[in-house]
Amino acid sequence: MSKKVTKGNVFKHLGFTDEEAVAYAMRVELALEIERSIKRMKFTQAKAADYFGVKQPKISKIVSGDVGGFTIDYLVKMVAKAGKTPRLSFAKRRAA
Repeated sequence: MSKKVTKGNVFKHLGFTDEEAVAYAMRVELALEIERSIKRMKFTQAKAADYFGVKQPKISKIVSGDVGGFTIDYLVKMVAKAGKTPRLSFAKRRAA
């Protein structure tokens, strides 16, 4: 299998529409922040699940990057529960 370096949004390179690629990238960024928070608090997945009020398999999916089944809203609330405030910024899309 050959490796290919991509620039920009990897989900776009995987064939998702522009809109889907942006949404997936946002979910991944939120999931990474949740994972960092879990590590910072030195939680096991079971303790993290208790803290966030979810079942442990959801934590497992989030930390493994399987975020397709989560809404951005859901992940934002988890990040906020961890004491972080997500911020939005907007940039004009570059022509392909």
